[in-house]
Amino acid sequence: MTHKPVMALDLPPVDPLPPATQKYFDICTEKLGMVPNVLTAHAFDIDLLNGFTALYNKLMLGESNLTKLERELIAVAVSAYNRCFYCLTAHGAAVRELSGNPELGEMMVMNWRVAPLSDKQKAMLTFAEKITMASYTVTEADRETLRSHGFTDRDIWDIANVAAFFNMTNRVASAVDMRPNPEYHAQHR
Repeated sequence: MTHKPVMALDLPPVDPLPPATQKYFDICTEKLGMVPNVLTAHAFDIDLLNGFTALYNKLMLGESNLTKLERELIAVAVSAYNRCFYCLTAHGAAVRELSGNPELGEMMVMNWRVAPLSDKQKAMLTFAEKITMASYTVTEADRETLRSHGFTDRDIWDIANVAAFFNMTNRVASAVDMRPNPEYHAQHR
């Protein structure tokens, strides 16, 4: 494996990758046309990579009443607040893809409040942003607002966990200057 720096830290991937990891990376290449740099960045520690991918896959691709697009909207709204270049680029592309609307992806990256979202989605993103800005200020009134828009308690759990996951990953990506794959920039425009 040729090591191509994807972040400011010199932590090259394990070489060779374990067979299961190599298979996962091959699937990424087949489906996405690349191995996302966030995975390459974690590949210096296979246990860390496996933990990261398991949580990501559960939150973003697992069973939920939230659509994949809604979870990506949360990822982008949180990442916009945190100004995370990596996640805005990667998840902005996902919003463009899932919505079929390049303009929506750009609106979400710049200012989700100008995006043509439902009142329910706006309530979801307001909650996600509050978690991002000052989670200690969340009250029962905030949860009741979500319930009044039709979210269940499980949905609120999912919103909180997706927002929290991206707050963590945004901070790591920014701290280590993780760079998005160049392919993301032109995707789904």
